[in-house]
Amino acid sequence: MRENLLAAMRAGRTAAERFPGVVGYEDTVVPEVERALLAGHDLVLLGERGQGKTRLARTLVGLLDEWTPVVAGSELHDHPYAPVSATARALAAEHGDDLEVGWLHRSSRYTEKLATPDTSVGDLVGDVDPVKVAQGRSLGDPETIHFGLVPRAHRGIFVVNELPDLAERIQVALLNVLEERDIQVRGYALRLPLDLLVVATANPEDYTNRGRIITPLKDRFGAEVRTHYPLDVDAEVALVRQEAALAAELPDVLLEVLVRFTRAVRESPSVDQRSGVSARFAVAAAETTAAAALRRSALVGEQPAVARVGDTESVVTTLRGKVEFESGEEGREHDVLEHLRRTAVAEVFRRRTRGLDLSGFTSVVADGGTVETGELVPAADVLASLGAVPGLAQVLDAFGFGDEPSAPQAASAVELVLEGLHLLRRLGKEVVEAPGGPRTLYGG
Repeated sequence: MRENLLAAMRAGRTAAERFPGVVGYEDTVVPEVERALLAGHDLVLLGERGQGKTRLARTLVGLLDEWTPVVAGSELHDHPYAPVSATARALAAEHGDDLEVGWLHRSSRYTEKLATPDTSVGDLVGDVDPVKVAQGRSLGDPETIHFGLVPRAHRGIFVVNELPDLAERIQVALLNVLEERDIQVRGYALRLPLDLLVVATANPEDYTNRGRIITPLKDRFGAEVRTHYPLDVDAEVALVRQEAALAAELPDVLLEVLVRFTRAVRESPSVDQRSGVSARFAVAAAETTAAAALRRSALVGEQPAVARVGDTESVVTTLRGKVEFESGEEGREHDVLEHLRRTAVAEVFRRRTRGLDLSGFTSVVADGGTVETGELVPAADVLASLGAVPGLAQVLDAFGFGDEPSAPQAASAVELVLEGLHLLRRLGKEVVEAPGGPRTLYGG
């Protein structure tokens, strides 16, 4: 892995190319991980939920050789020149240079285990196989051992997720693996010199809440790398674009709203900061907003399906359970999230329309006119109720819709302007119940 990482660096491959799919860590986490790998250290990825720890660990597979030779039929992926298991050594002694060799792809050299309280030493290290004993082998025969996940990860990468959830007495079984690089199975005089990289993930709060990593085990990890949420909006927008499976078009301006909303929730004093607000919150918010647009498209027969700012309101209700609030906020969860959502809309609106003349929108309703929109109001009706507006082209350009937007895209831009003007107290807004769903009226 060290040689392959150095080769990638010398070839000028970027951090994004060395660790594909990892966003926002190029200048912070990636250098620390690379230093640990170059030093030959096992490492702990420590961070709140939804920070991409597992994703980062899985990218390490790309640093292994694509194909590696193994003794054909060996359980532990033994190298033909240096077999460690009794079976492979016996085959090597019997066949010599005629030993059958197989080839193992790097994707098969990655082993991942989610630590759960019911995980046993046998799961990780191994145990005596009663079936093999019943077949007539003696208990002292090493071939009676059924190897666990750790020895089976020999010559590869072993990742244990949520390590503090592993019972402390089970964590002890990993001490020899990390330091002496061998395993012990019950009373067997067995030493397997393992060649593997051990990576663990953990949440900082797990040290005191759900469990802890025992001190001797922490001491054996060569590096502890702290992960974090994306440091800037652009990085988080790129992350959501990469991860979200969108069912409809979600304009960049609305994706920015959702990302700023997520960051506001993350920083809110009403939210339990120790728990964190996962990047999965922003991803789910984007998917929910796009789904609302797809629903409208199906019900009113509108193509293409394009999300509007009103579609983001459903996020507050459907994703409330993904956020842990402080104890004093009980009963106010919806109000807190809705306030933060509106704040995000206003912030993005101000940033995108700074310097633009929006008087054309306010003049439309200055004489008692209204613009009607809503979840099930077609784009054509929204645009018809607004009419021709000076400055609309500039707004479309500022929101990233270009010179020739479709009607649903233009309606999305118009609704965002109207909502932004309302939040800045330049337009009135009234939500009324109507057949087919509530309608929103923007007026003077």
